[in-house]
Amino acid sequence: MVTYEWDCKTVDAYPQEGGNTDVVYNVHWIVTGVSDILDPQGNPYSARNIGTQILNVSDIPNFIPFEDLTNEEVVDWTKNAMGEEQVTAIETNIATSIESLINPTSVTLVIGEPVPEDDGE
Repeated sequence: MVTYEWDCKTVDAYPQEGGNTDVVYNVHWIVTGVSDILDPQGNPYSARNIGTQILNVSDIPNFIPFEDLTNEEVVDWTKNAMGEEQVTAIETNIATSIESLINPTSVTLVIGEPVPEDDGE
């Protein structure tokens, strides 16, 4: 199983917009997926995607001052702006990357060097 952590703490904001101050209009997101399967060193397999998401600030019914914002609120805004399909695609991409780490379909070998042993996982 993969769990996902959304980090939406870095944002771009308009200093003044629609009578409000520090209005967030662009979110720099990082989504990290962590598997419950451990690598040979005992660390969970993980992968991440990064990007940005523009928010619609033309109509803000319940403005929240910047100093009162939480990561969770901005994650909700970001996911809503993306739509369920894009959120699912991002998380699926991360899960696929982790699966490729766990069960690689290609390995890099060096001629003259020993072939790494398969740890059987």
